[in-house]
Amino acid sequence: MERIIDKVNEPKDLKNLKPDELQQLAEEIRELLIDTVTQTGGHLASNLGVVELTLALHKIFDSPRDKIIWDVGHQSYVHKLVTGRKGRFDTIRQYRGLSGFPDPGESPHDPFGTGHASTSVSAALGLATARDLKGEDHHVVAVIGDGAMTGGLAFEGINNAGHLGTRLIVVLNENQMSISPNVGALAKYLNRLRADPRYHSAKAGVEHALLGVPLGRGLLQALKRLKNSLKGLVIRTMLWEELGFTYIGPIDGHDIDQLCETLTLAKVVQRPVMVHVISTKGKGYFPAEQDAIAFHGIPPNGSSKSSAPSYTRVFGDTVVKIAQQDSRVVAITAAMREGTGLDKFAASIPERFFDVGIAEQHAVTFAAGMAMRGVKPIVAIYSTFLQRAYDQLVHDVCSQNLPIVFCLDRAGIVGDDGRTHQGTFDLSYLRHLPNMTVMVPKDENELQHVLWTAMNVNGPVAIRYPRGAGVGVKLDEKPHSIRVGEGEVLRTGRDVAILAVGSTVHPALRAAEMLEKKGIQATVVNARFVKPLDVTLIVNLASRIRRLVTVEENILAGGFGSAVLELLEERRITGTVVKRIGLPDEFVEHATQQILREKFSLTADGIAKTVLNTYADLGGRSAPIALEGAS
Repeated sequence: MERIIDKVNEPKDLKNLKPDELQQLAEEIRELLIDTVTQTGGHLASNLGVVELTLALHKIFDSPRDKIIWDVGHQSYVHKLVTGRKGRFDTIRQYRGLSGFPDPGESPHDPFGTGHASTSVSAALGLATARDLKGEDHHVVAVIGDGAMTGGLAFEGINNAGHLGTRLIVVLNENQMSISPNVGALAKYLNRLRADPRYHSAKAGVEHALLGVPLGRGLLQALKRLKNSLKGLVIRTMLWEELGFTYIGPIDGHDIDQLCETLTLAKVVQRPVMVHVISTKGKGYFPAEQDAIAFHGIPPNGSSKSSAPSYTRVFGDTVVKIAQQDSRVVAITAAMREGTGLDKFAASIPERFFDVGIAEQHAVTFAAGMAMRGVKPIVAIYSTFLQRAYDQLVHDVCSQNLPIVFCLDRAGIVGDDGRTHQGTFDLSYLRHLPNMTVMVPKDENELQHVLWTAMNVNGPVAIRYPRGAGVGVKLDEKPHSIRVGEGEVLRTGRDVAILAVGSTVHPALRAAEMLEKKGIQATVVNARFVKPLDVTLIVNLASRIRRLVTVEENILAGGFGSAVLELLEERRITGTVVKRIGLPDEFVEHATQQILREKFSLTADGIAKTVLNTYADLGGRSAPIALEGAS
């Protein structure tokens, strides 16, 4: 049988396909998704769930003239396949290959870059308003999942869109995940109805009358069932109509004919439209349908698994131990229970676990309210997502000096998810906040100890640690506290001092071993604290050795190295040369962690070469160093 997918390279190729051809194409695309993503790694379940929806959108609308925005963006693989990128699809999330998210620099069919949740409606409203101001005439469509609808920004956009009355289509893709966190307005409608005394009086009167007639009890039960089904439809419609939208749905997200028919209808409405679609995450691939969480994002086939536990797992295990000893401890996350390692906490101490949905701002202020009353919150959020709650960190937490422990998973270079997910700014955006303590453990064992330490700090604490497996060191059975602000000298040498934090500490140690073979003696310090710094230790090294190298997996602007320079300026220490190794003033693209660490000299080899190139008097600028065992 001839493959339809071989004839589809651009959206225009979908226009004349018959319904049975579109269905065949959907099946072929699913096969391609499964074959490719299981090899390259990436987001599988979410893309399998939007195959028919994507085809219907591109059949009915005219991209790139019409603008289609995907929220969160990880479900845009099918969109990429039918918008001229099929030939490069096997490079998705690979170094210098296709991004795993929409990227305007990659294709004109990507009108807005999306990587964080809940942004699509606001962005789409902006595009639609710009269209109207410029006198243009095209459609703007935002596709948002029920998970992303838990974010407050989504409702801010919806509220403003309803107020402006701008022509805009929002496709709400409910993929069988919990929608309860994002229907607070529905609860308000129901509560208002239930609180009305007239409602209760009429309800009681009807029930009394029916119970007094033959077959009345059966009729009453039938009416209750009808009421419940109609109530769901009426209340849902009322909500969107009250917000200024025309509501259409719900419709089957896997019925291409119905999708095309509905989207065609939505095109003619001259006001905001909400199209409610019901789909199945992982559709067409049984393992993904059965466990959409496990198949949300999968690693590349053949990727090696370390025997060392992940930082995420060590964090999760340690937090449970802490909570078992202190009944005041609670755990909070923003829709990342498994991703942050809090699934074990949720299972063992459910009454003290809170998943607030994709609502990082709320998570932080929610924790602040608890902390104000003596509860001890541990808030686990990916580094890149905590950026969204910066204002809450400033005003609700730090200004009140509240004892909350922020645990930043995926800090530093994350890898394949690319620039929207790299955790490369947290040391900079946290270090300058008054009252904030910033800890960076060198390995998974030290992560236990800094967590233990953080629980006894009378103020806000941030702990950042990388994605993936730990170093492989032995875990101490009993975590212990570390003196706040105290660094750790791991190796002594007279020629140069390497001050490293977090994931760069062990590479710094290996770099010192390589330098020793060149006759260069290096002191290596696990700084451990970015704020407060170990002032005594750093000042002593700067005054005595005079050659310092700072290493961090963070942007150089405002990071750990900047903190060291500021300290030397404050103490008026002159004559000391400081070389900072870190990330440049740019957004880091997608590639494996190893490739990116090599690119930015964050491996042992890179650190050693930087020392030699910076301090030529120690051994020459171009002395070659073997890569063996260096990374």
